[in-house]
Amino acid sequence: MEMNKFLARTLSFGLAVLMLSFFFTVPAGAALSNEDKVAIGTEITTIYRAARGVVAKSQKLINDASKGDKGLSADVVIAKTKENYKKATGNDFAMADAGSLKGQTQTALLDAIKDVMNNAQALINEKGKGLKGFLPAIFAKQMGDGFNKNIGGKAYIKLTAPKSYVRNRANRPDKWEADVIENKFKSASYEKNKVFTADAKHKGKGAFRLILPEYYKKACLNCHGEPKGEKDITGGKKEGGKLGELGGAISFVIYN
Repeated sequence: MEMNKFLARTLSFGLAVLMLSFFFTVPAGAALSNEDKVAIGTEITTIYRAARGVVAKSQKLINDASKGDKGLSADVVIAKTKENYKKATGNDFAMADAGSLKGQTQTALLDAIKDVMNNAQALINEKGKGLKGFLPAIFAKQMGDGFNKNIGGKAYIKLTAPKSYVRNRANRPDKWEADVIENKFKSASYEKNKVFTADAKHKGKGAFRLILPEYYKKACLNCHGEPKGEKDITGGKKEGGKLGELGGAISFVIYN
């Protein structure tokens, strides 16, 4: 009788361990609803865009050769990012639970912003130098690379654009992104600023994918506007983009 009780307890313990093991090895995106994934993707792309907006608005300051310290520390940029986030969403930025995927992605992106800005301080604050080359697209690429490293294979983000507008080959759209850009975002009937989502592979892995369209603003046209082919301040050729035209997209992935 005692042996039977011992076996029962052993089996119950073993089953509990097995269930816990399964719980902790389930992929990050597997237990999330589609609604959860859309919320996370929308949150992270909004923060990403908000941070890039800080650098975009600060270009004149960054390239001011007469000033040394520009006051654009990592803490200042993150504070301004949160201000932009509130303007875009109407809500104060709030960290989610640290154990949730939303909280992990928020932390990964904020840490990436900090690292990029800390590493760029010497360049940004170099007195006597005008154009620094610390452009919004450069910042966005470095921020995305940092996020992708920090999040440890659970998610992925990148800035992309229509193929004809991509300057950095690392930002070229993959097949899925290019299809959405050409056949959804460029369609006259597609709702402006609406994200597009789908379950589709990314780098050979099953994933939930979200992509946010972006449109040229007045400031963007200094480098990407008309006349097409003319050199901009960086030495690159202008694409001939027009105000309000689709100019890019932010692509986000949660792996299954």
